[in-house]
Amino acid sequence: MVAALHQPAPDFELPDHQGEAFRLSAHRGQPMLLLFYPGDNTPVCTAQWCDYRDGLNDFKALGVQVVGISRDSAESHRAFREQYQLPFPLLTDADLKVTLAYGIKGLLGMKRALFLLDAEHCIRYRHVETVAVFRRRRDELLAAIAEVLADAG
Repeated sequence: MVAALHQPAPDFELPDHQGEAFRLSAHRGQPMLLLFYPGDNTPVCTAQWCDYRDGLNDFKALGVQVVGISRDSAESHRAFREQYQLPFPLLTDADLKVTLAYGIKGLLGMKRALFLLDAEHCIRYRHVETVAVFRRRRDELLAAIAEVLADAG
């Protein structure tokens, strides 16, 4: 079974960029945007993360915590965060178990995908790119999040 709209998000525990355990269920009560991305320091991923970084106050205004997930190591995540001044937790899904649970495994790893979880961690928005060179721009994403949260509230 894969992560589907209006269903509880699969819980997981992954190491973050500091090597500390991040358990999704420990953050219940906070809406969360999970961003699955192919890799640190790739052109599209870097552009996407910098775009979201530049809109950090907009995400905060909506009460949404942004969390990234890729196969990259904690060391890679730390360097990527530092180089681009990214304030988001970045998690390592080295064996792609979480990627599989969310149904977004691709031929070469994970697909670029976004999942918006409400405060109870029910999936309210799901967007999976068909081609990895495409990405959801911040303005499109913020509009979708605002609409979903307004409908849920």
